[in-house]
Amino acid sequence: MRNKPDDRRDNVDRIQFNIDKTIQNCELADEMIAKTSDENMKQTLEEKNNRRESALKNMKEEIKDEAIDKENGYR
Repeated sequence: MRNKPDDRRDNVDRIQFNIDKTIQNCELADEMIAKTSDENMKQTLEEKNNRRESALKNMKEEIKDEAIDKENGYR
């Protein structure tokens, strides 16, 4: 059985989609934080947003690398 070849052609688009959805989730969580009076819920959402911010930073670095590789023909 042979492994599938590594197909990275859609990585930039896929990562950009993930970045967009993560930003959207952060914004929705911020709206919920503003609306809720439940301190536990606020804390949970703030913690999630902190993790999302960290993930966004990593995804932005990854998309830069993938864009460079794409320009270079994935050599």
